[in-house]
Amino acid sequence: MPAPREELAPRAVTDRRAALARLDSQRRCLVMGVVNVTPDSFSDGGRWLSPDAAVAHAHRLVAEGADILDVGGESTRPGSRRVPADVEIDRVLPVVRALAGSGTPLSVDTVHAETAQACLAAGAAIINDVSGGLADPEMATVVAAHGAPYVLGHWRGDPATMNDLAVYDDVAAEVRGELTTRIAAMTTAGLDPALVVVDPGLGFAKDRQDDWQVLAALDDLLAMGHRVLVGASRKRFLGRLLAGPDGSPAPPPERDRATAAVSAIVAAAGVWGVRVHDVPGSADAVRVAAAVAEARRQR
Repeated sequence: MPAPREELAPRAVTDRRAALARLDSQRRCLVMGVVNVTPDSFSDGGRWLSPDAAVAHAHRLVAEGADILDVGGESTRPGSRRVPADVEIDRVLPVVRALAGSGTPLSVDTVHAETAQACLAAGAAIINDVSGGLADPEMATVVAAHGAPYVLGHWRGDPATMNDLAVYDDVAAEVRGELTTRIAAMTTAGLDPALVVVDPGLGFAKDRQDDWQVLAALDDLLAMGHRVLVGASRKRFLGRLLAGPDGSPAPPPERDRATAAVSAIVAAAGVWGVRVHDVPGSADAVRVAAAVAEARRQR
């Protein structure tokens, strides 16, 4: 595994600190734009597989209003196969290197500590781990060594098994409890709790009613005291909501307006960020939510 933070190039550390300071200065929900460097993601697999295509797409997302870019090299759609860390690194590291220092903070969507280490050393600012540290026990050590913000997702199993694990008595309470357990485990391993962002993992080991129940209980997640990231973009529960007369779910690109609606609702509730494929609608939505919140403060 590559060397930890103390051996990083000074520029990488400086760029990360400057990027995070810019995020902290925002007074609204942040928009995280998705850059999938994968052949098989459910929404746009294969479109941005080459580094040049991925970098060009990332620049478009920033021009459209993305505050953060989330680069991922492994699909987590239900039924997808795990990707070895070396393959994932080959996909994402050239993109991270090309975008580092561009002024937009980079997040890396990975469950592999080796990938996290390589990308943080190359200038990434945030690690987005949908497994909440369950997939790789070294993740907490790596992220802690770099002092990087860490998105801790709710996860009960990998994409091959997660649909079978969507069994709850009270999904909102159980998601909160399992997130609390994972936060405790990661902070015990050295992660600064102030750097934790929680993600309720919509679509991960949850059916469509579970997803709606989690969103309805968003205040309970916010009450945990950590920043919250919501990733509803183009997910199955929206496709089923928008099903056509024959019952077929709306295809992923036709779920963008519904995604923006979710972004507006959760931004108004006070979440830290939304992770989306289509940036313009959500960029507008979070700004509307911020304007209403500011008007309320002025009353």
